Amino acid sequence: MADLEKIARKIVFILFAQQSFASAGFIAASTLNSIVGKDLTHRTDWAGVPSATYLLGAASAAFIWGYVFDRIGRRGGLTAGLLFGVVGASTAFLSIAQASFGGFLIGMVLMGVANASVQLGRFSAAEVSPPEHRGRAISNVVIGGTVGSVVGPFIAGPMGTILKANGINELAGAYLFAAVLFAIAAGVVFWGLRPDPREIGKLVAEIYNENGGVITQTRSVFQIFRQPSSQVAILSMVLGQMVMVLVMVITSLHMRENHHQLSSISIVVSAHTVGMYAFSIISGRLSDTWGRGPVIIAGSFILFISCIAATVSPEVLPLGIALFLVGLGWNFTYVGGSTLLADQLSPSERARTQGFNDLLVGLASAIGSLESGFIFSTFGYNTMAWIAAVIALLPLLAAVIWMLKKNSLIYPKQRI
Repeated sequence: MADLEKIARKIVFILFAQQSFASAGFIAASTLNSIVGKDLTHRTDWAGVPSATYLLGAASAAFIWGYVFDRIGRRGGLTAGLLFGVVGASTAFLSIAQASFGGFLIGMVLMGVANASVQLGRFSAAEVSPPEHRGRAISNVVIGGTVGSVVGPFIAGPMGTILKANGINELAGAYLFAAVLFAIAAGVVFWGLRPDPREIGKLVAEIYNENGGVITQTRSVFQIFRQPSSQVAILSMVLGQMVMVLVMVITSLHMRENHHQLSSISIVVSAHTVGMYAFSIISGRLSDTWGRGPVIIAGSFILFISCIAATVSPEVLPLGIALFLVGLGWNFTYVGGSTLLADQLSPSERARTQGFNDLLVGLASAIGSLESGFIFSTFGYNTMAWIAAVIALLPLLAAVIWMLKKNSLIYPKQRI
């Protein structure tokens, strides 16, 4: 058992490292996606298209990655995904330099495919951990995004300055930086993620006799998703992601149109991503102690408050606080929902079910990103934020109804 715990700690650390490098690349790029969209098309209503394309790439690939992870293992799947990221970020960099919007969208699709693989890493941490430690295992991987939240947004400006001095569009710098980070992350996973989490996860399931022997055969995805607990888990992740994307994607353009510099935009985006990742340790431990349901409810409520706060002022400080809270609310719904879903699955059901879940999350994200540009262009930023606030309440209502039906608020006795 001691050896198994040591291996699990090593696996979680490697997943944390790859999440740190990869998130820095993704966040550096996402800081500028809406600005690049408007810059290359000269249309404000197309500002959300690059992020929507990126998210559609992630959504379409998520389910496929689930099968790939089962076939070649978590190590092989993560490495392959990160290599897609290298190609995608490089394509985006060259396309911006050549003012090719079509080429930029191709790069966005490939980066989305890469992100779908990277996001599944959180479930690999869960499967090698005991049930009572799954929340913190997932949070220990998600917190790797804190590195990205600090490094990513602030590198966009300096990299752009270097490229601009060499006659290249300054917006391309973040994507070149992302390509390098994805390559480093691929190396970390390929050489460090041994043994494969898939094999350790099978041993953990046997030791803890998960599901009490009730499940004797592999269920279909739709059988799993008919369970109320699975529905609450998925709803929290899907709608939490949609709310976050609606507000986050267009805020940089909102600030740009209010005459803020890239440095100010980077501060707000950094505050947002700190909220997304830095408090993962807290949300993971609360998920293990309070229960999955209360954490989802707290996250949904924080998202609601943050959306309203985003309408207060277009200045840096109010927006920074609001976007920080958007990130924090997303973190609670994401970690709570991910842990609740992991609780419901046997080893043979994990990768493909989690991949299908991330497909739904990606589709919701793409819809939110695409609509954000059109809502912003037609009705303005505040209207978009109020729409997001209404959506934010839905996971809260779903979790409350589910918990009342379970008639318990204590996780160790009733797995909620």
